[in-house]
Amino acid sequence: MLRLIPALVFILIAAVLSAQQTEPETPEVQQEIEGPMTMERLATIVTALDPEVTAQGPTLQFHIDNLPVMIVADPVADRMRALVPIASAEGLSEKEMLRMMQANFDAALDARYAIANGRLWGVFIHPLSPLKKDQLISGLVQTVTVARTYGTAFTGGGAIFGGGDTGEIYRNLLEDLRKKGEAL
Repeated sequence: MLRLIPALVFILIAAVLSAQQTEPETPEVQQEIEGPMTMERLATIVTALDPEVTAQGPTLQFHIDNLPVMIVADPVADRMRALVPIASAEGLSEKEMLRMMQANFDAALDARYAIANGRLWGVFIHPLSPLKKDQLISGLVQTVTVARTYGTAFTGGGAIFGGGDTGEIYRNLLEDLRKKGEAL
């Protein structure tokens, strides 16, 4: 019995040291826990967001905060695209186009302004299988936000990725508003 105690102590110490050295979950481990995104899983998540979702082939149509959203997915190509219609692309000025491209660089985050079939869209594009639930939901929120802020803030959310023009545009707007408010 006395000979077993050192062996048991060794095993216990090894187990404690091993537990202390365990690294936090990596994105790959999290993906394994969550599993790859599939059409069925995508539909389940979207149905939780809007129980009135309609599905037609690879397309899901639903609403977020009263805005129409469409997701088109292709498991063979391993891609998905969420789209929110914004306006007709007809008559967009050069200034508006420039502002959207600036926002795509630094303020739209994972969403983008895009033009297709004569329409201006807010879009979120991502590979399908590695997409996590939280990434999908975040991408949808950003896409709805770029649609809502078109013509004003041109943003996908609260953050601005540095190095672009949006920060200066916001600073200039702030300065203009401060100047207008000086008399108050």
